[in-house]
Formats: sequence, C-alpha cells, structure tokens
Amino acid sequence: MLGQRDPTERELLRALCARFLTQKTMTGVAGLQLTAPMALHIATQACLPILRLGLHWYQGWSGIVVYPAAFRVRRQLHDAIGLVQDVDLDLSGEAWEGGPVVLSWQDAAMPDAGAARPTGPHASNVVIHEFAHKIDLLDGQADGTPPFDPRLHPSLQRRHWQRTLHDAYERFCAEVELVESEIPRDVDPESAEADRYYAHLPLDPYAGTDHAEFFAVSSEAYFLRPTQIGAAFPLWYELLERFYRGPSSI
Repeated sequence: MLGQRDPTERELLRALCARFLTQKTMTGVAGLQLTAPMALHIATQACLPILRLGLHWYQGWSGIVVYPAAFRVRRQLHDAIGLVQDVDLDLSGEAWEGGPVVLSWQDAAMPDAGAARPTGPHASNVVIHEFAHKIDLLDGQADGTPPFDPRLHPSLQRRHWQRTLHDAYERFCAEVELVESEIPRDVDPESAEADRYYAHLPLDPYAGTDHAEFFAVSSEAYFLRPTQIGAAFPLWYELLERFYRGPSSI
C-alpha cells in the first residue's frame, strides 16, 4: 500500500499510523495472537481514508477486535411482511456505533487488501469498509452521509450529497436487478457460480443493501479502483474525491 504512494504521502501515512497505534487498542480474540506487523498492516489500511482528514475523525472510541477469520453473530431480521427471525451470520467485519471495530484477520490480511490492482472483479478491503462506516457514524447515523467539516469541505452541501448519493444508489440497484434477472433459475445468486454475472457491475452487489453500505463499498472502490468507480458514477466520485480530499480537490 505504501509503495504505491509518493514520498510525501508515505511519510504522512507513517506518522498517522504511529499516532493511530498509540490511541487505539487492538486485541486479538479466539486464539489470535496479534503481532506488531499485523497491527501495522491493519493500521495502515485504517488510516488511508483519513490521510487528509485527520485522526480526530476516529474519535469517541478506542477498541479494535480482531478474530482469526470470519466471526458469527446472531441478528434479528425483518422480512417483507414484518415477521422477525433470528439468524446466525458469518461476518468479516463490523463497526459499532460508539464501540469497537471488529475485523477478521483472514480478510484484513488478504494479499490484495490495499493493493493498487486487486485481483477480484470488485475492489475489496474490509478495513477501509468498516472504518468508512465509523466515519459515517460520527453524526450518529449510518446513512451514507458523513458529517462535513467546513474547513475541510467548504464546497460540500448535505442536500446535494444526499441527492447525488441517492441517484447513484438507485441506478446501481437497477443494474443489480438487471444482472439478477439474467441469472438462470437453477443458479443460487449467493453462490460462486453467480459471480461471473455480478462481475459486470462497477461495485460489489453488497453496495445495493442501503445508502450506508453504498458509501462504504464506494469508499473501498475509491481507494482501490478510482478509475472504475469514476467512470461508472462520475458525479458521486467527484463528491468522494472532495470528501476524502484527493489530489484533484486540494
């Protein structure tokens, strides 16, 4: 990740990671023994979204819990007719409002996590994803609209952001529906066999869950495959560039 950046950015990222590691408590659980290189690997990815924003964007919490691999949680899901069902889910990451970030080391340590050219059809980085949720939650809501700092984001307006986000999200959902209509009925949409259909999408289909997930998945793509998301959603990409204060925005 560092090797793909210019010397100035590398120094900024190194300094930010050092401060990050002194302010956050990273804990391995379920038998995972965290080493210094492992902690630095996670910190480097976590600091990328705030490289030009500042460490205070991760204020109000301190814990990072790291499992060896995907971890199981129980959730209540509401179906279309209002029935509530308890289900067990295997997650690779989770961000709690006011609480810790929970990560799977197996996913955080993937060779292409943070690489300039990931090998899969979609950019994927669980650390960037969950820390984007943390940024989104700063104003108390995971709704895809993070708070704006007037000093850092003088040109960003909440109403314009929400309108652009909604338009991009709706267009993406329509693309997902079109792709899913082309998947043969004997193919499970959740199976690996269906991946070749979803590969034509500009983002991982999980981005179609809601506005919060669209922002988090878009953030992954912004840092890993900016050209791809820029071509698919130019207006939305422009807002992400201005929010994260990319080179063309400052």
